[in-house]
Amino acid sequence: MVNNVVSITFCALAVLWIVAGLLRKPKRAVLFTAAAFALGAAAAAHYDAFWPMASFGLLMLWMAILGAKFIDTNWLARAGLVLVVALTGFLVLWPSLDVMSDGRIPCPRWIEQRVHFRLTKGLDLSGGLRLVYNVDVDEAIKDKRDRYYEDMKAELAKVYGLHEGTDRPSEATYVKLREKVEIEAPRREPNVIRIVVKDGSDPGKIDARFISNFQADLSYTRSPDQRSLAFTIRDRTETAIRQSAVGQAREIILRRVDELGLREAAVSTRDEDIIVEVPGNRQADFDMIREIISSTARLEFKILDDDQDYFGPLAKAAKGESLPEGLEFRQEVAPVGVDDGGEPKTKTNTFVYLPRKDKEDSKDTLKRLKEWVATLPTLPDREVGFQLMRETDPDTLKESESGYRTFLLRSRADITGDMIRDAVAMPDQSGQGMGGWHVALTFTDQGGRVFEQITGANTKRRFAIILDNRIESAPVIQTRIAGGHAQITMGSGDPDIQIKDSRKLELVLRSGALPAPITPSNEQRIGPTLGADSIKSGFHGALLGSGVVILFMLFYYKRAGLIADVAVILNMFLQLAILASFGASMTLPGIMGLALTVGMGVDANVLINERIRDEIKEGKSPRAAVEIGYSRAFTAILDGHITTLISGVVLAQYGTGPVKGFAVTLIVGVAASLFTGVVVSRVLFDLWTRGFMARDAKLDLG
Repeated sequence: MVNNVVSITFCALAVLWIVAGLLRKPKRAVLFTAAAFALGAAAAAHYDAFWPMASFGLLMLWMAILGAKFIDTNWLARAGLVLVVALTGFLVLWPSLDVMSDGRIPCPRWIEQRVHFRLTKGLDLSGGLRLVYNVDVDEAIKDKRDRYYEDMKAELAKVYGLHEGTDRPSEATYVKLREKVEIEAPRREPNVIRIVVKDGSDPGKIDARFISNFQADLSYTRSPDQRSLAFTIRDRTETAIRQSAVGQAREIILRRVDELGLREAAVSTRDEDIIVEVPGNRQADFDMIREIISSTARLEFKILDDDQDYFGPLAKAAKGESLPEGLEFRQEVAPVGVDDGGEPKTKTNTFVYLPRKDKEDSKDTLKRLKEWVATLPTLPDREVGFQLMRETDPDTLKESESGYRTFLLRSRADITGDMIRDAVAMPDQSGQGMGGWHVALTFTDQGGRVFEQITGANTKRRFAIILDNRIESAPVIQTRIAGGHAQITMGSGDPDIQIKDSRKLELVLRSGALPAPITPSNEQRIGPTLGADSIKSGFHGALLGSGVVILFMLFYYKRAGLIADVAVILNMFLQLAILASFGASMTLPGIMGLALTVGMGVDANVLINERIRDEIKEGKSPRAAVEIGYSRAFTAILDGHITTLISGVVLAQYGTGPVKGFAVTLIVGVAASLFTGVVVSRVLFDLWTRGFMARDAKLDLG
């Protein structure tokens, strides 16, 4: 209903501007442009596209102002810009003003539902949410052990004359190595590697030189017959891994919170726990923060082993009573490379599908499937991967999670997240779909070389893209991929789910993968960290300081002081609007910073007023005095703002948490101060000296 009323209103305005354009030939083009923007706003309102509607509506207003016959076109353009910026700021800040004023500045529900920007109170003013996570340091130790395991396999291939050079051995080389040596990294012993030399192979090749490559971090024992060795990570190395894992996890979580916006979050550690305190009171925000923080963001690329039908014999031997409820064995035709003539080869393989039960969470479905797979016999250097499957409702076209399927993977990750330089969520530009999204990856130099080598050696095979031990997609490698770029296509066909998943994936990949999974161990709502008296005193101090500065300008510069006060108040208003658009949290130090901004904001006006006063004393006319005053004061104003801006940029680059939040606030303050101090005040001065107040333009600056 509201959309229709707004749409009709804009259509009526379009007619008004067209009629006005027909009557006023000199301004016809401008007024016709205003009519076009009004029609665009009407169409956007009809389709409930709020921000396009607001943008077209504000542009219509600007063009309408340009169509007026008042002062000159330059002044009208600047006055229109000021009005559009002020209205945009109010629109962004309106829902926050409703909350912060306890409803004294009411925001219509239609606006509140469409403007999602909020300026919330910080931890010190209103409290928030405390999350406690436990870092799974055993997983970090296992990862370290697995890296040594891969290094040992490569070194053993060299020792037994199966490989040369610095490149990783091929899969065929590892098959030959297993004929000579059995090397194992037990799943249930995360700090142990075992080597057994088979009969017919010389155990003496695993000598002191081989052991010295790993002795710094691994201790070892050897059987009396010299054929068996067991390597164990040393205690001091385990301690260092634990400390490093917790420290890295804290830094990465802090970066992720920073990426979410100016949420003055506190991130600290206690033993192997990480404590995150996030201000605010919106449950939707807390749900998103939990999801982002908990994502390990471990990205891996692994080649599928479609050459062997791992689940085929199991399907024939399986008994119904031993299988999870609903489990199915299905078949598919999988690509397995090319033959000697370069033609693609395929093979029919079996995979497992476990549907989700009614009212069962998909995580529980995955847990059931993993527990069953863990009872199956393992293959050397192979593992089972899992992919979430979705189905589309034919009536609503909405997708839902239907269950999980399996893939057989090579255990070693050919590409890992540390080989990714950048990740960007992007819409589909192929023209083959509507609204599709993917995440474009840029590899490091080393990652690009490895990716090109892997894709060249595995053409017409499937390549699993794995995030947090879950397969996102398993595309077929069509040809060698050079250039250091790749993309992850979101598994869902629903554009809304795609854009949400792609932006979340972009954020966690850019902030880095956690060194180990984290598990939530405690969660609670917390109250304000400052007492009521401190909060009350802080507010009173900020209001008193701001009021004294505003009154001083008014009494010292009289009408020019009033212009300065209007500019300063608009400056504060715009800062709050910009911070609200970032999802900022207002803390008591932030309020003090705004009070300080009032003092800094009048600095530009003081310079301008003093310059104008000097010109008036020399006998210049009011209009000339304003023109010369702004011209001569601008250089000094710009210099002061640039030096402050440089400080803010440096702090934003190297700071985190509250420091980065202060830096961004400072940068916002500099931009708003420069706009209001030069553009806004100049519009008001010109209105005084050239507009309807020009007859009284004596420019009495006290």
